[in-house]
Amino acid sequence: MLITTTHNIEGKRIVAYKGVIAGEAIMGANVFRDFFAAIRDVVGGRAGAYEKVLRDARENAIGELSDRAAELGCNGVVGVDIDYETLGAKGGMLMVTVSGTAVIVE
Repeated sequence: MLITTTHNIEGKRIVAYKGVIAGEAIMGANVFRDFFAAIRDVVGGRAGAYEKVLRDARENAIGELSDRAAELGCNGVVGVDIDYETLGAKGGMLMVTVSGTAVIVE
């Protein structure tokens, strides 16, 4: 599956547009991970635990996007946009949404 943020795929010709599709992932943040991430932020280090949750959520959402394109018989997704949002009373959940246009390329 070819997935790109651009509106075309260099060297390929889009022969059909099958519609806008999306993939979503919602991940919870662990209380202990939050505590240690806050300590790392204070001392200037990277928040590796948050980075991993963010990466996992993005990969899951892109995987879901790819699955939806395949269900439509497509072999590519163009114009992909990735959005991040926190949810919950204290922002304890991370939502990643990925959207784009499912296409058939040759």
